[in-house]
Amino acid sequence: MNVRDELLIDGEWRKPASSVRIPVVSPSTDEVIGEAPDANADDVDAAVRAARRSFDEGVWRLRPVAERAEVLERALGLIEPKLDEIGRLVTAEMGLPTAFAGMQIPGALAVGKYFLDVARDSPLSEVRQTMYGPAAVVKEPVGVVASIAPWNGPFNMAVSKIWPALVSGCSVVYKPAPETPLDAYYIAEALVEAGVPAGVFNYVTGDRDAGRALVAHPGVDKVSFTGSTAAGRQIGQECGGSFKRLQLELGGKSAAIVLDDADLTTTMTGLATGSFFNTGQVCAAYSRVLVPSGRYDEVVGALVATAESFVVGDPFDPATTMGPLVSKRQQERVLGYVEAGKAEGASVATGGGVPAGLEKGAFIQPTVFTGVENGMRIAQEEIFGPVASVIRYETVDEAIAIANDSEYGLHGAVFTADPQRAADVARRVRTGTFSVNSFTYNTEAPFGGVKCSGVGRDTGAEAVESYYELKTVNLTEDMTPLFS
Repeated sequence: MNVRDELLIDGEWRKPASSVRIPVVSPSTDEVIGEAPDANADDVDAAVRAARRSFDEGVWRLRPVAERAEVLERALGLIEPKLDEIGRLVTAEMGLPTAFAGMQIPGALAVGKYFLDVARDSPLSEVRQTMYGPAAVVKEPVGVVASIAPWNGPFNMAVSKIWPALVSGCSVVYKPAPETPLDAYYIAEALVEAGVPAGVFNYVTGDRDAGRALVAHPGVDKVSFTGSTAAGRQIGQECGGSFKRLQLELGGKSAAIVLDDADLTTTMTGLATGSFFNTGQVCAAYSRVLVPSGRYDEVVGALVATAESFVVGDPFDPATTMGPLVSKRQQERVLGYVEAGKAEGASVATGGGVPAGLEKGAFIQPTVFTGVENGMRIAQEEIFGPVASVIRYETVDEAIAIANDSEYGLHGAVFTADPQRAADVARRVRTGTFSVNSFTYNTEAPFGGVKCSGVGRDTGAEAVESYYELKTVNLTEDMTPLFS
């Protein structure tokens, strides 16, 4: 049992005010593998007050960027020897197969180092000559940041949220998802050991009530949230009332458009990852596959074979390529969508149920629906499971119209042998991120969505920039060198 009974508040590991604990249940065995505190409003208040004090006193934000980056790089170095241990914990918490955890967890540290390099190379002020005289445009940290993360990539998400906020000089209160509260303790411990001052980073675990208290706290200047669109709407309403800065990476219903000249092998490689990776628990997943009538049967046959090629089972088995969903609740949700799809007239070409012999846990078969109309629930609502809906189209214009007929706009793709056609489709699909002949999550370019898929960008240099506010200082001529 991995039992944690403390929260990191104001540089100290403290017993929570709340006596309630969150059980951590393995989705592959249904067994409780650990527990963490379920922080209450008093715990959240203490964490935010600590962050507020550290920011207002300037113990971190007034340090040069290079010094902050040095401390944060030291923390990454402290984490690195423990990557295998962290990977096993993530596998136990949310079911990511060890083969993938072994690649993802080290990749998270590389992303952290990238953010530090961006901050080091980015000037904090620029002098502009204007008709009114010289003006300095200065970047300053936005303030106290409430970071709330999901469960589908817990360690990666922690690094991606914490490092750009801290290197920019913000103070942070970080709350992981209640399903996966254990792995980021390694990050909190490393930050303390590396020398991040008391109050600059605070770690609280808790359920939705803790998240609500954190978002609503008047001491918070910005909320960074990744999760469902429904929760994002509530957060947006709360933040709007007090004009808190907001960064939301929400749901998706991304369409992969297969053109009539697409290479089938390349297409299936992209869809294998895009539609089924992480048991389909990816906000950017290609959950709609748009196929021209002339190639419909061919692509469906190949996609069915791709789905059936996954080895579903124990995520600790090196041979496993698809683990369980994160919880029984999520399994019930996905199976409910399968039934809804059948009730609306779509057909299950493969999958659609629990694999034989895997009744314990939250396992599900990779599923392909055919005969799907874009107005069906399975084509409009985010399922967050390994379910791909294949939709027939006649013309490229129709395919683009179908792709854009969604409240979401997070990701999308086109598969084609023609670069010009790829560029044309990429420009016409309304989405924040787009891939050509692949499923690419590019952490050195901005990732985020339009419409109901969110606000802001979580990766690339833009992620660091999002934690700064701009201040204009109108100068006299003799002050110009002070801001250059």
